[in-house]
Amino acid sequence: MGLRPEEVLGVPKPDWKTDDVVMLEEMATKFLEAEVLPHYDRFEKQEIFDRSVWELAGENGLLCASMPEEYGGAGGTYAHESAILEAISHVGVDGFGIALHNSIVAPYILHYGSEEQKQKWLPRMATGELIGAIAMTEPGAGSDLQGVKTSAKRDGNHFVINGSKTFITNGQLANLVIVVTKTDPAQGAKGTSLIIVETDGQEGFERGRNLDKVGLKSNDTSELFFNDVRVPTSNLLGTEEGQGFVQLMQQLPQERLQIGGTAIAMAERAIAVTSDYVKERKAFGKAVIEFQNTQFKLAELKTEATIGRVFYNHCVERHLNGGLDPVTASMAKYWLSDLQNKVVDECLQLHGGYGYMNEYPIARMFRDARVQRIYGGTNEIMKLLIARSL
Repeated sequence: MGLRPEEVLGVPKPDWKTDDVVMLEEMATKFLEAEVLPHYDRFEKQEIFDRSVWELAGENGLLCASMPEEYGGAGGTYAHESAILEAISHVGVDGFGIALHNSIVAPYILHYGSEEQKQKWLPRMATGELIGAIAMTEPGAGSDLQGVKTSAKRDGNHFVINGSKTFITNGQLANLVIVVTKTDPAQGAKGTSLIIVETDGQEGFERGRNLDKVGLKSNDTSELFFNDVRVPTSNLLGTEEGQGFVQLMQQLPQERLQIGGTAIAMAERAIAVTSDYVKERKAFGKAVIEFQNTQFKLAELKTEATIGRVFYNHCVERHLNGGLDPVTASMAKYWLSDLQNKVVDECLQLHGGYGYMNEYPIARMFRDARVQRIYGGTNEIMKLLIARSL
């Protein structure tokens, strides 16, 4: 490859990419290229990562980078998590589910967990002993979190959980699951609670099939079933029942920003690999890059991706300063994932028939990009949230 993905736009390094963040991104890139990329085709075929790779990532400081050192983390910020997720997209191992583990699951425990919960779970997440998942989506409740039916009823000093979840990222490997439940169905959103389930040896917990997806094949995505699953009431996140919906709303901006970061990083990689391809590929006696259409298309994509990168960097800066509001996060999620899909589609077209062949990276990007417009709240839901601010 000629230009590395992070160099393709020529955007100045933002202030949030401090020297230690840049060092982490370089270290993560080297780790992923050495320990994950050589095995990635196998992970795609078996539709799950080897658990040992998670543990190796933990040994190399790629798990829970933003968690405080007293809980086994590296004491970083979202900037460090962004460095890791960008490295994943730039290297092209997009199915590695550590970004969800690091910057979605772990922060719920950090922000809402008791001191005992943080000491119990976060250090084991940092080593990869525990792999995290969050069970929100149900067969009848996707983006509508208020429609959750999974129930958690008190029985003495335990909750008894019943219900089913689907499309759960890391669902086959995860052994620490944050379950979105209704502790008081009559209260609607105010009756929602988040409860931690450690699944190892947990009676009544079952995993369904590893779902057969269009893309992100190497990431295990599953159905989960809870049949009279008993967990201590001390596994509740927060000081009392009914706080779950507020907790979800407070954490969704970071999840949506993360999707935006993944989107712009893949767009950068798509432009990098396509630029290389059109310089090498000959048609009608000259390199494809020499055709005006190719030049104009790549000029458009580079311009739009540059706008996207600047916007993402702006959002990260605001988030680090505590000022990223849900509306702007929704803009980042919807616009950057739409842009990602546009860039990848146009880049595949510039590959011609070879772009449709799985041996070319752009084909995998085409498959993997599509879900970004769906999870984390569909882009249509993002537009509704933005419209409410008008």
